[in-house]
Amino acid sequence: MFNEFFDFLDTFVTYLQHLSLSSIVNTYWFLIFIELPRYYIVEYAVMFYINLHQKKMQKLKKFAKFRLYKDNPLISVIVPGKNEGQHIYKLVKSLAEQTYRNYEVIIIDDGSDDFTPYICADLEKANLIDKYIRMDVRGGKASAANMGANVSKGKYIVHLDADSSLDVDAIENILLPFYLDDKIKGVGGCVKVRNSQKTICTSLQAIEYLKRIQVGRTVTSFFGIYHIISGAFGAFETKTLRTFGFWDVGPGLDGDITQKLRKAGYRVVFANDAICMTNVPTKWYKLFHQRIRWSRSLVRFRLRKHIDILLPNKNWSFLNWLSNMESIMYDCVLNFVWGFYVINLMWKFNEHIIEVVFLGYFIRLCFNFFGFGLIMITSERARQEFSLIRFMPLMSPYSGYFLRIVRSIAQLQEFFFFRSYDDPWNPEKTSRYAKLERK
Repeated sequence: MFNEFFDFLDTFVTYLQHLSLSSIVNTYWFLIFIELPRYYIVEYAVMFYINLHQKKMQKLKKFAKFRLYKDNPLISVIVPGKNEGQHIYKLVKSLAEQTYRNYEVIIIDDGSDDFTPYICADLEKANLIDKYIRMDVRGGKASAANMGANVSKGKYIVHLDADSSLDVDAIENILLPFYLDDKIKGVGGCVKVRNSQKTICTSLQAIEYLKRIQVGRTVTSFFGIYHIISGAFGAFETKTLRTFGFWDVGPGLDGDITQKLRKAGYRVVFANDAICMTNVPTKWYKLFHQRIRWSRSLVRFRLRKHIDILLPNKNWSFLNWLSNMESIMYDCVLNFVWGFYVINLMWKFNEHIIEVVFLGYFIRLCFNFFGFGLIMITSERARQEFSLIRFMPLMSPYSGYFLRIVRSIAQLQEFFFFRSYDDPWNPEKTSRYAKLERK
């Protein structure tokens, strides 16, 4: 075994000796010209600029905080969910510790068949939650969120997943952008992985969330092209949501409501210091199904329901167009380009494909460590998250292969078979309604 390994190293070194800079660029153009500029150079430039102007941002936040506490608006925290009884207490406890105190908590039980009704009834009696609404027949997450929103009294709605918990200043920080610009009607919170040490699967997701959410969404928000307020933690002006009729039923409610806000001419921004911790799938097959569902939503909403954002009309906006095109290109089109790129490599370098893949892995590994530096610059708990660095050698197959393949499968299913309309994650009646709406 060792002899075979050393033979491979000898062959690999010989292969490297015959490479020129131009041949490396021609072979790994996808990494160098597509991934490196977007996910590393641009993001470092933006984070450098933000850090350079940190004092100015702190002054603006201080002013926004003054306005927030002077206004002291009631906030409606709505939490839709099914069979989330085991998580509710942790969420309610984190809400009780918030620096911002003027809020009501509304739990909407979407037809649970666990102990959720008993747990929430006890919490309501103890005045730890303000309203518990029981839906005997499951209507889906959007339907449950609408139920809570319709009875809410707050000036702003904060939408949370039931398995979330918040840093003590999370509610305050997610509200501050509303007091910086009156055109801001939606704010996304920063979602991080709570069970990051559970399995290798959760650790890799933790790194992904840090890079794609905390860093990535800070950058897209900086450019004004932030395109999805996470359903796990997002804040909205109630009056504006009422004009839209709140959330449309079906999957992808978070991306859909963000699109509706942007199309109406409002701003949506990301608050990278409003931290929400959530649990992610611990098993690969569960992660696979979750990402299949998420990736179908891109086709369903960006390329079908809200395709008009890409077309010239009286409400056309360059930033809205750019926001959707950036998502479509990097989360959809370039997945398929990557597939053809890999097939071409296999055909062109069939005799040296192992060496080509190994060198590509090494280049991507360097990029990943480069990106991890961004995470450390951005994170408010860098010391705690630094331990994730030991999983960096696995990020290349995870993000470069697994996630791309999953996205491609999901998007092909949705393009040709409309599979999101039959997803068991939604109740059958909701799917039937969505199908009728499609027609």
